[in-house]
Order: sequence, then C-alpha cells, then structure tokens
Amino acid sequence: MKQSVLDLQNKINDVLGGRVVSSNIALDELTIELKPDDAIDAFTMLRDDLGFEQLIDLCGIDYLDFGQANWETMKAANTGFSRGVFDFAVEEDEEAKNQERRFAVVYHLLSIQNNIRLRVKVFPESTQLPTVDSVIQIWSCANWFEREAFDLFGILFNNHPDLRRILTDYGFVGHPLRKDFPLTGHVEMRYDAEKGRVVYEPVSIENRVNVPRVIREDASPKV
Repeated sequence: MKQSVLDLQNKINDVLGGRVVSSNIALDELTIELKPDDAIDAFTMLRDDLGFEQLIDLCGIDYLDFGQANWETMKAANTGFSRGVFDFAVEEDEEAKNQERRFAVVYHLLSIQNNIRLRVKVFPESTQLPTVDSVIQIWSCANWFEREAFDLFGILFNNHPDLRRILTDYGFVGHPLRKDFPLTGHVEMRYDAEKGRVVYEPVSIENRVNVPRVIREDASPKV
C-alpha cells in the first residue's frame, strides 16, 4: 500500500472530520463517502485545502439488485450484473425500487500539484427523487457530467443552471442506465415520410435471451 495514499487518508480525515462517512483504500486508491448535506463544504475544502483542483469525471450508479443474479452455470459466481439473462420481463418490485442507498454519485478528483487521485461517493437521501447539490460552482467542468447523470440515471442536481437531457432526445421516456429500465426500451422512433416527421411507436423488437444460462459440459475446453 502506497504511503502517499495513507498520508492522503489521514489528511482528509483531519481536514474533513465528521463529514467523512467512510474511507477505504483498495488497489492503492482511496475512496471516501460524504454526507449529502456536507458535500459542498467538503468539496470546497478538498479543492482549496488539499489541492484537488481538477474534476476528472462524475457519474451515477444504480445499486438496484447489486450482487444478485440468476445465472445457471456450473462454475460462475452468483453475483454481478444480470439484466441480460432475464426474460426481459420487468417485475414491479416496489420494495426493491425504494431500497435505501440505491443511487450514488461518484466524483473522480485529481490533484495535479500533489500528483494524487481521489474517488468520492455521495448517496442521495431519497430513492424516489434522488437529489444532490451541483458542484459547478467548484468545478465548472461538472456541467455536462451532471447533465449526463441526470439523463441516464434520473439524478437531480440542485442549483444546476441548465439541467436537461444531453444524450437522449427530449421525448425520451425514462432513464436508460437504471437497472429496472428494459433493454428494449419503452418506445421506438422512425422517420415517417408521409407525415414528414419522426414518430414514436411501441417497441417491435422480438424479446429473446441471447446470453446462455447453462454451460454445457461438451462445450468446455479440453485439457
């Protein structure tokens, strides 16, 4: 474990104090979690007091059914992303949708002067309306990053000057990177020559599972 990462962990604990919910080192990288209400003050301290002058990336995470799967194999672990092996049936599980700490916003910070990186997680308090404060006032480059997280995950950012979709079109329904969003989508669009415009229609894609559920013995490599 790098001494520079241990020193950074100690400095952050000293500067941020109780604002840090958790602090973990893995693969020589430090990840901390901040309370949503304290995030802006903590980020300002990270920039001004600890030299993290650059925001490298900001993204959303959906932990719905994290670590669960229905793979039916001989050796594969029963964990991981499993949406591709379901029969494309979206089950209405309100308890799962309302699970605590379902969504998270992850910030990747870089200190050029100290040549060190930091990963920060903030979990919105609400699952139905996940909301965190915008960090544009601290790092202006967060503008499009936050719009992307809003578009794909439905995470809202308080005080964002122009929070609107950036990758999907304005008529898109839902947020495509949420784990309960169907792989086929809700609607499809095409250009109608007679109407002279784009039209939306129900999805016509035939549902099929193209991920094998079972590893056959005769398909295993021979040693």
